[in-house]
Amino acid sequence: MGRIWTLMMLMSAGVALVTKQSPPTASAMLSSGEQAVRLALTLLASMMLWSGLMEILCDTGDVARLGRLFRRLLTPLFPGMTDEAAWDAMSVNLSANLLGLGNAATPAGIMAAKRLAALGESGMRALGMLLVLDNTSLQLIPTTVITLRQSAGASDPADVWAMTLLVSGISTALGAMLLCILQRGGKVRERMVRRGDRGPGGVDRAAGADGGV
Repeated sequence: MGRIWTLMMLMSAGVALVTKQSPPTASAMLSSGEQAVRLALTLLASMMLWSGLMEILCDTGDVARLGRLFRRLLTPLFPGMTDEAAWDAMSVNLSANLLGLGNAATPAGIMAAKRLAALGESGMRALGMLLVLDNTSLQLIPTTVITLRQSAGASDPADVWAMTLLVSGISTALGAMLLCILQRGGKVRERMVRRGDRGPGGVDRAAGADGGV
């Protein structure tokens, strides 16, 4: 990727020299660098604010209460999941994503992934569902998008809230439903394969063929 960007910059500089557009090109590069630094500082302040709020909610126990609510709602999507540490990590991860705090959700997501991966097949199925929920990401409060729109000079940065909630809700519901269908289909195929390896009366077909020879 670094080579691609370097090549694109060299090509742009070459085109600017050939077309005698060097002064405006240099001015745009300098102004874009300034805008990038300003945007980075704006996002940093927003991340510090909301990450600090998440820490306060964790210390007051509100995240734990929200986690219990998540557990009641999400138990049908994670059948057989009884590991408390995994549930706690998933609750923090999903709570942060619900508030649009991807940076605060990452550490808890990594912890949940490690915990689920150690639980065998059931844990891997749960990890697949967690990844779907994280990537479709239901946004109750899209804080990062609102911050970006505000820094870009939008007259009403929060006017995307309703549409963001609708679209992310639909994508989350569809993603979870499709994964449930795929996982159920995989279980059906496994049962069919196991049944296909045995003949009538539960006798192994391969063993019966060997005996006939």
